[in-house]
Amino acid sequence: MEIFLQQLVNGIVLGSIYALVALGYTLVYGILGLINFAHGDIVMIGAMVTLAVVHFLSGTGLPGPALVGIGVLVAAIVCMALGYLVERIAYRPLRDAPRLAPLITAIGVSILLQNLAMMIWGREYLSFPPLFQSGSFTFSGVSISPIQILILFASGAMMGALSWMVKRTRLGNAMRATAQHPEVATLLGVDSNLIISITFVIGSALAAVAGTMVGAYYGIAHYDMGFMLGLKAFTAAVLGGIGNIEGAMLGGILLGVIESMGAGYLGALTGGVFGSNYQDVFAFFVLILVLVFRPSGLLGEQVGERP
Repeated sequence: MEIFLQQLVNGIVLGSIYALVALGYTLVYGILGLINFAHGDIVMIGAMVTLAVVHFLSGTGLPGPALVGIGVLVAAIVCMALGYLVERIAYRPLRDAPRLAPLITAIGVSILLQNLAMMIWGREYLSFPPLFQSGSFTFSGVSISPIQILILFASGAMMGALSWMVKRTRLGNAMRATAQHPEVATLLGVDSNLIISITFVIGSALAAVAGTMVGAYYGIAHYDMGFMLGLKAFTAAVLGGIGNIEGAMLGGILLGVIESMGAGYLGALTGGVFGSNYQDVFAFFVLILVLVFRPSGLLGEQVGERP
């Protein structure tokens, strides 16, 4: 039972990160019908910028949490600007093009961002310094570290704030109107281009925070760390129902739990021969099952059909 509870906690923490990244995919898809495969690399940029800021300020005597806070703020600004530029330069000119053109462009932007990061930060794995107190809290045989607690609270707060914003604010109403019918929304006074840009900016800000969480959680960052993370987050978005905010949250949590449970129990059953090294298999096995048996995802699709 203790193994089950421990893996459940680990899975929820991991799933919270997946959910934050998946929200970026589902926001863009819901409003544009576009799979932004460069989103995972924006997550990577967020982690790299945070790490650069932490190293730059490490001699100032500021406590670890303050360093992370400043790093996340700078990373969010950089990623928001990057998200806006990607939408404005790479995607907006292709908005009326055949569906294949934006998809290929998204892959091209992803490769471009990876190579830029490699040129700036190099090919080597970069280590996050220990910014939070070591050790863990134990409850009924289940251990949870301070960084895990921070990830849970921060991701939960951001997901709740985003859900509230989309459903309860004028900006959220404008986003949902643009997703339903951009031309009609424009006739009603909504600046669809601005709303689409804001959607990319919001998704990129979430990506910056998620990238920092990944770097701090695993203690490393790398120029291609966003590739696999982005694919898993895309799987989470599909699992929950891409285009559906609650679906992205549910899909992320479920995927994290499935991975953690699968890797934990598989490792225990095989004496450590198979374990965490094979946890990626579970994500893509889930993707195949969802696409075969329920392509609309667990919560279905809540956005209207494109005119």
